[in-house]
Amino acid sequence: MHHFAYRDGTLFAEDVSLAAIASEVGTPFYCYSTATLARHYDVLAEAVAPATVCFAVKSNASLAVLKTLSLRGAGADVVSEGELRLALRAGIPASKIVFSGVGKTERELAFALVSGIRQINVESIPELEALSALAQRMGKTAPIAIRVNPDVDAHTHEKISTGGAEHKFGIAFVDALAVCRRAHALPGINFRGLAVHIGSQLTDLAPFRAAFTKLASLVVALRDAGVPVAHLDMGGGLGIPYTAETVPPTPAEYAAMVRETVGHLGCELTFEPGRMLVGNAGVLVSKVIYVKDTGTKTFLVVDAGMNDLIRPAMYAAHHDILTVAEPAPDAQRTPMDVVGPICETGDTFDRNLDLPPMHAGDLIAFCSAGAYGAAMSSTYNGRPLVPEVLVNGDKRCVTRRRPSYDEMVALETLPNWL
Repeated sequence: MHHFAYRDGTLFAEDVSLAAIASEVGTPFYCYSTATLARHYDVLAEAVAPATVCFAVKSNASLAVLKTLSLRGAGADVVSEGELRLALRAGIPASKIVFSGVGKTERELAFALVSGIRQINVESIPELEALSALAQRMGKTAPIAIRVNPDVDAHTHEKISTGGAEHKFGIAFVDALAVCRRAHALPGINFRGLAVHIGSQLTDLAPFRAAFTKLASLVVALRDAGVPVAHLDMGGGLGIPYTAETVPPTPAEYAAMVRETVGHLGCELTFEPGRMLVGNAGVLVSKVIYVKDTGTKTFLVVDAGMNDLIRPAMYAAHHDILTVAEPAPDAQRTPMDVVGPICETGDTFDRNLDLPPMHAGDLIAFCSAGAYGAAMSSTYNGRPLVPEVLVNGDKRCVTRRRPSYDEMVALETLPNWL
């Protein structure tokens, strides 16, 4: 569910008009709903209790969003030193932070050890050996899980599928027993257990079930070999309904499947949700620049570009688009291509979308934009990063402002010979 709805003829975020925010901060901007964040976290946390829920910071790195989730008890799943620092600054205890990713540098690993985080998910033998040597030099013990690649087809977009044998992530399942035994014996390493993550935006429980069943068999094999396994990191990946036709499993259904596959093992569980907590908690609001009729097509040219929301260009992803002014029920609709100002044909958000009469200055909202929207945005084409606004009831706060062009240019330095 979400908390964006029409009221008195205009689209609101909770009790705040999106048009009012637009008049204050300009467009485009992201807007997040505290009520949606809270509800999604609470429903999942209750379903998987007493497990630890570590929010995947890569999906939305807004400090305000992190703090909102932290206050409800969330930990963090991070993939860089920058994300780790953000999580700590948001007040997330180090004991609830998991560090994932295939390319952690020595500096990042050292900072994780100094910070005393919950766990480092190790994804290769070279990383394991490097971490062991680093921990010894630092006089630390590194709490780790071995991320296993179960070679399971996640049935999701190829660019966000991570659990196949051809993917860069994790230790191959056939090698996992030997690698875990080695990790258990290495100095400077505290082998806590196993981790798995097969992809993002999964809308079927079958791939999860296949991966978790293989994980359970590995736990049994390790215990038979004398290697204790106390913890399982189940990853994230549960999808959200970007379209009315997409009906993902509920958190309760997902949790029941988890109990069926690994509940008998007695392991402490961690989950790393991202999209399912924040996806429907955010919208991107944009303004119409022109309505361009070529005789063949009608283009709705808006001031948000693929640099602001790259998912349609990168993944051919769909986002429902709403007019901020509520259209009349009998409004005549015209098919339009909704496009941005970037100098690429790929800067297209939707094609042949039936829209009511539109004019320059009208506002639209891209729905379900809270995950991998602002987090993946860039300054491509010399465009400033857009503001982020958090709404809580009738309160609102600009949690990231739009930088000025002078601030953007100030980051550049000319060499002394020019």
